[in-house]
Amino acid sequence: MRSGDSKLWPVLLRPALVRPVLTLVVSVGALLLLALPALDMKLKQPGSDDLSRDIPVVRAMDRLTEAFPSKGTVHQVAVRAPADRAADVEAALGRLLKRTAGNDLFAHDQTPTIRTSADNRVHTVQVGTPHSPKSDGARDSLELLRDWVPQAMEGVPGAESAVGGKVAQGLDFTGHLEDRMPWVVGFVLLLTFVTMVLIFRSLAVALSAILLNLLSAAASFGVLVAVFQHTWAEGLLDFHSSGAVVSWLPLFLFVVLFGLSMDYYVFVVSRIRETAQNGATVKDAVREGITRSAGVVTSAAIVMVGVFSIFGTLSMVEFKQLGVGLAAATSTPRAPTTPASCARSRPPRRTTRERSTSSRTWTGRTTPAAGLCPLRHPAPAPATAAPRPPT
Repeated sequence: MRSGDSKLWPVLLRPALVRPVLTLVVSVGALLLLALPALDMKLKQPGSDDLSRDIPVVRAMDRLTEAFPSKGTVHQVAVRAPADRAADVEAALGRLLKRTAGNDLFAHDQTPTIRTSADNRVHTVQVGTPHSPKSDGARDSLELLRDWVPQAMEGVPGAESAVGGKVAQGLDFTGHLEDRMPWVVGFVLLLTFVTMVLIFRSLAVALSAILLNLLSAAASFGVLVAVFQHTWAEGLLDFHSSGAVVSWLPLFLFVVLFGLSMDYYVFVVSRIRETAQNGATVKDAVREGITRSAGVVTSAAIVMVGVFSIFGTLSMVEFKQLGVGLAAATSTPRAPTTPASCARSRPPRRTTRERSTSSRTWTGRTTPAAGLCPLRHPAPAPATAAPRPPT
């Protein structure tokens, strides 16, 4: 059956066309409710903590780390200084190691060894911690060590120091993404706004597209947090919750989801505008435009949900989160928002000049007050003088 002959979609669209404001409030409220858990989103790098403890290799690694904590999670301290200051650097690192020996945040099963490069300019030492890489204890030990190392090197002229390792890599990478994400989001929103204005010649269409798709992305983030930052879905999806979302996933999901959402939003609104330009009323244009495109959009959504859901069956937690996030964004209850916002529109008023000029075709003008999805209506055919009877 073609989407234009569908009997289901006119029934589903009836509430949005009869009560557009109420439908819009309810649908936006549902999206906001789904997005609410995203306010508590925590970001971390994936690691061995995300693997199931039922895997024999993972259990063996846990026992090995418990027996030798200094070989598990390790902070790498590196110092570069002039060669003639090598003795001062070693003395400063020795005082640092004595300081860590009295703190429970660091491992004490083995004495760390200071290593020196062949030219005596670089010194490194590994400081272990008994905590897992993504735990609060490992993060606290890193922050403490990053405070202590510069203090220890204050008396060494020309010394440069840094603390790296697996914990530092995850923390720094996550911080870098958090700093850059507003710039990426702003660029995507600005580019979308400019493109929509150029295509539809309407500020209201551009703003409504951005707002509705932001709500959809936020709802998918909320579902992601609700599923993976808690333990209730561990048995269902076969994963071990680390209490966080993979750090690179939100930015990746936002870009992909916004692109997919805008693609189908433009497709649907274009069909509505085409129908309105053929002389249909606003509600008829919304009904006809959506029913004509509903079959294509719904079929594509079903295919995407099926493909994305496959990722949820994989063993790595980042793939599970990717699949759930994409599938949630594709299936969020946002279908009523577009027809409800467009149904609130009304034809723009014609100016006196346009009403008095019958030899020109009126193309319509969009006014922001005309609703969230203003439509353009064609001008009626110009009146022609009746032919004179032959004399």
